[in-house]
Amino acid sequence: MATARWNGAVIAESDQTEMVEGNHYFPLDSVHVQYLRPSDTTTVCPWKGTASYYTLHVDGKENIDAAWFYPEPKPEAAQIKDYVAFWNGVEITA
Repeated sequence: MATARWNGAVIAESDQTEMVEGNHYFPLDSVHVQYLRPSDTTTVCPWKGTASYYTLHVDGKENIDAAWFYPEPKPEAAQIKDYVAFWNGVEITA
């Protein structure tokens, strides 16, 4: 079971994460979406496509752009459609 934690809260838990480039991608239905706030940030990966971001909001604190996902991944990354990954201080244990 992989778990994502930040600021004392469990953000996501799943035993069905996808590992891509050393990152656990959590199925969207395993993420506690009440902690996610949409962000306008996007980045582009040459083989995965355009990533969109969420800011985490837990107990009045924000972690800007700490979660990302690929709404329309390229075919080579199709396995991470509807999955979310974390960074920027989010602790992942597996």
